[in-house]
Amino acid sequence: MHRIVSATVHPALRLILLALALCLSVTANAEEPDVRTTWRLLDYIAVDYASAVSEGRVADEFEYREMVEFSDVVARQIAALPDTKDNQALIRRSDQLRALIANKEPAERVGRFARALAASLLTAYPVPLAPSQAPDLVRARTLFAQNCASCHGAAGSAPPAAMQALDPPPIDFTDIDRARQRSAFGLYQVITQGLEGTSMPSFASLSDEDRWALAFHAGSIAFEDVAKGERIWREDDGIRQLVPDLETLAALTPESLAEQIGEDRALAVMAYLRANPNAVGQANDTGSLAFVRDTLDRSLSAYRAGNREEARQLALSAYLDGFEPLEALLATRDGGLMREVEQALGQFRAGIESGANPSELQQLRARIDSLLARAEGALAPEAASEISTFLGAFTILLREGIEALLVVIAMIAFVKKSQRTEVLPYVHGGWIAALLAGVATWVVATYFVSISGASREMTEGIGALLAAVILASVGIWMHGKSQAEEWRRYIQEKMGKALSRGSAWFLFGLAFVVVYREAFETILFYAALWNPQSSGIILAGALSAVALLALIAWAMLRYSRKLPITQFFRYSAILIAILAVILAGKGVGAFQEAGVLSATFIAGLPRLAELGFFPTVETMGAQLLTLLALIAGFRASRATSNPPPANATG
Repeated sequence: MHRIVSATVHPALRLILLALALCLSVTANAEEPDVRTTWRLLDYIAVDYASAVSEGRVADEFEYREMVEFSDVVARQIAALPDTKDNQALIRRSDQLRALIANKEPAERVGRFARALAASLLTAYPVPLAPSQAPDLVRARTLFAQNCASCHGAAGSAPPAAMQALDPPPIDFTDIDRARQRSAFGLYQVITQGLEGTSMPSFASLSDEDRWALAFHAGSIAFEDVAKGERIWREDDGIRQLVPDLETLAALTPESLAEQIGEDRALAVMAYLRANPNAVGQANDTGSLAFVRDTLDRSLSAYRAGNREEARQLALSAYLDGFEPLEALLATRDGGLMREVEQALGQFRAGIESGANPSELQQLRARIDSLLARAEGALAPEAASEISTFLGAFTILLREGIEALLVVIAMIAFVKKSQRTEVLPYVHGGWIAALLAGVATWVVATYFVSISGASREMTEGIGALLAAVILASVGIWMHGKSQAEEWRRYIQEKMGKALSRGSAWFLFGLAFVVVYREAFETILFYAALWNPQSSGIILAGALSAVALLALIAWAMLRYSRKLPITQFFRYSAILIAILAVILAGKGVGAFQEAGVLSATFIAGLPRLAELGFFPTVETMGAQLLTLLALIAGFRASRATSNPPPANATG
């Protein structure tokens, strides 16, 4: 039973008092029957029938008599409702529920039937089911301590000893079996109306917002895996569609969600949503500067209340769910402003991580607000012009394309100079497969699932670091060969064997990794930039970039043919080493933006994302380590390629 506390009342007397109270409710509202009371009784039956009947037998005589009585009251309440097209069907179903209980049908069937009838009742006779805005869970904890802890214990699981003697004792909110059958709306109803015939009072004196906050907090106590639930919620667009708004969340029980997505995933998602009801509806707010402001405000409030982890999660959400989807478009309108906002949001998160004074975070929050005001102007539809749209499409593809082109052209030139043109199909196959995979990514992201900001940053980070490691090793190898005096003999004796043993597939993999990373980022940028009204201009910008990239590729291949083999390897090694250092910085930076790595900012240094340079200790450290590894590798490869001459004697 949804008992929050009960006085020590004889069971028979308690039943009489409860039935009398319900009858009085029906009499007092004869002209306007209480739909909420009827719904609450159905919710009560759905949850507590299992404790009354087990395997077709009465397990608790008193509980069973309550089930019978309550089903009778439900039938009378529904019969007294105003006539509608659904009224007769509801009456028939209420009679069916009475029959199920009278026949002692299995608890699962009765519970499912009672919940379905409750849902149909609210469809036919709508009443407010949800708060007007996401409940304040920080305030809810204070309210629980003030109003509920004396009976339920501070954690909601250990009632004080004096309360244990009550029949029944106060509810244990950590009871997962009951919690999975309980909706936030059901808890709100109990908090609002109290429980008739018990000492559980009505808290109608609290504001509606506070009662909803208490309901969500009490309903979240039994669920623990918030982090797992957050990952599922952010990454699975299908689940977000199942819970599109607060009304759905308030009426939803974990048990009913489990029927659709599985038990473990449902409990994790409900853990996250009950603790973070503001997350509902974010799919519609994605890419909203208003969402950024609101989430930062709640992050700051949580931080001031001492909830640093909640503050960190909210600050990360402000970036990943609010600003990151707009980043590409803002970059085409005002790249400098985009970098300022991104860096300020990163500093806000870093301040939370380091335990900064709340006043410092407040100052940073005010600075972010002024930056967001400028961003709103830059993102306004009237701020778009044909030239800015063209340049955005042009520069995005050119910037990402050059990075991939440098590596692929170096590989093609290397294969040709090695006189191993039979492996060229592997190189071409790698970059073509990467482009096809990029198109597939766009199709999936557009029509099937939503790629969250966190997933995007993680994909970019993994791709960048993987490419950096591969490029560093290739650069060291090339540098060593640039010093080899017997290069042609090496090609004839060694390279043929190496390529025949799988190096060709290595070239395929390198081309794929480098190009897919750039294709992935380019497609997401174009998805953010795309506008049917400007499609012609965007395509013109993209085609212009493709033409220029083709010209650059032709020039590089033509020039590389004229270079002596040792010079080609020397210049290629240096170029690839530079790219490895850049990608190392980009990879660590992406992990920081996804919230996986912390960020220690260094004041006064610029942010040069194109060069992978971010003013944090972690990214600069990664680039420095990559550079030192390359220097050490270059020296070792030179020593290996130029062994000291043997001493001639005799």
